[in-house]
Amino acid sequence: MKLLAIQNPFNAPVYHEETVGSTMDVSRLLAAQGEKHGAVITADFQEAGRGRVRERPWDMERGKNLPCTILLRYGRLEAIPAAITLRTGLAVARAIEDFVPALAGKVTIKWPNDIMIGAKKAAGILAEAEAGNVFIGIGINVAQNEFPPALRDKAVSIGGAAGIPIAPETRFALLEKILARLYRELAATDWRERLLERLYKKGEPVCFIDGAAGSNRAVEGRLDGIGPGGELLITPAGEARTRAFVTGELRVY
Repeated sequence: MKLLAIQNPFNAPVYHEETVGSTMDVSRLLAAQGEKHGAVITADFQEAGRGRVRERPWDMERGKNLPCTILLRYGRLEAIPAAITLRTGLAVARAIEDFVPALAGKVTIKWPNDIMIGAKKAAGILAEAEAGNVFIGIGINVAQNEFPPALRDKAVSIGGAAGIPIAPETRFALLEKILARLYRELAATDWRERLLERLYKKGEPVCFIDGAAGSNRAVEGRLDGIGPGGELLITPAGEARTRAFVTGELRVY
């Protein structure tokens, strides 16, 4: 494990490994060893990376993308900022646009944890809380050009979306921008208003799967926005009242 010489506004180290099982697991080890708030672990390759739905692994090329986990220490669960996954998504979306200005206005946030460029997923976020600690896992397709057949219509890299080649080593510059954005977003009070401006499918008809993956509890209606705690607001078809959902996902493919 080596230290990366990049700026971290959390005043904590940024570590790098060539290969890990998952950066989430390494971050937990760092927490157990007493590493401080804001410490980061990134890698060239994850052998067992996972997302919100464990049956959907991230198929990544070595050294071309950005898997990382950020350790945040709040001491107790009540002190964790509301909607931390969505606020991280806002930071990541804005950092991608900082990284490639040609994508400005094209990066959106699909509730609850995906970053979209156009109609394709470019990044995913997984936040797990444990004893007052939050482990924020972020996976971004940066310079990967080819995807497995099952993902070609669903996934895109930053370089692919912008139509420009991106040198893989610049992914650490992207990480630096993410940390800068995240540091500010966690302290911001207007995150909800700014997130609504780039909420994927806002105001459009959607099909939402309520609850755990595979529940088959489909709700069709209009996506109206985000509640103060990060809940998704949908007005079901044929109903006059908006309903709030705290678990589930949009069906878009």
